[in-house]
Amino acid sequence: MLNLKNITKIYKTSSFEQKALDDVSISFRNNEFVFILGESGSGKTTLLNIIGGLDNSYEGDLIINGKSTKNFKNEDFDSYRNNLLGLVFQNYNLINHLSVLENVELPLKLANVDYKKRKELALLSLKKVNLENYIYKKPNELSGGERQRVAIARAIVNNPKILICDEPTGNLDPKISMEIMEILENVNKDGTTILMVTHDISIVEKFKKRVIALKDGRLVKNYERGYFKREDL
Repeated sequence: MLNLKNITKIYKTSSFEQKALDDVSISFRNNEFVFILGESGSGKTTLLNIIGGLDNSYEGDLIINGKSTKNFKNEDFDSYRNNLLGLVFQNYNLINHLSVLENVELPLKLANVDYKKRKELALLSLKKVNLENYIYKKPNELSGGERQRVAIARAIVNNPKILICDEPTGNLDPKISMEIMEILENVNKDGTTILMVTHDISIVEKFKKRVIALKDGRLVKNYERGYFKREDL
């Protein structure tokens, strides 16, 4: 589904250069669940931004379903994000003056889906995260775990093929983190590839998925499912 070939990303200022990714090549398969590990500054967020089509100023090639993105225009990346991708962030990124239902509907509204259809899809998405009874609440009336479930519902409302999660349990206690992980597992079982950055090694050990690790912008470990060893990092 996704292939990264020799990706190098350098941030430049007038006084210095920082290599965020250094010749990274890796492939992700359909329906995989992959944890991405690495210390702060290792290149994890840059990697997600490139996979998400949010950053296209790099050397190398991102290949989507066998198609190179080297000649993609902005509208091609927009189509990729709108049709294939869902994004989940640590800080939820919900709009506080909108209801839960309106937040989940937003991607559909931007895609010009008609009102009846987008409400139907949003309610279905909220049901998947067990929040169908919270549709008229505002984000500031919810707990952190509930906000993250709304964010997941919004990210999957378009039935994406790829879900990118940047520290989705980072602000949550262990019990709620497990609940979020179980929801993500169900999303994965429904056919969505999940790429998840995390610092929580206990989650990685418990769920036994494929694991990749970055260090100083380089891919240093690539464990197939169930072979991760904490002591190797």
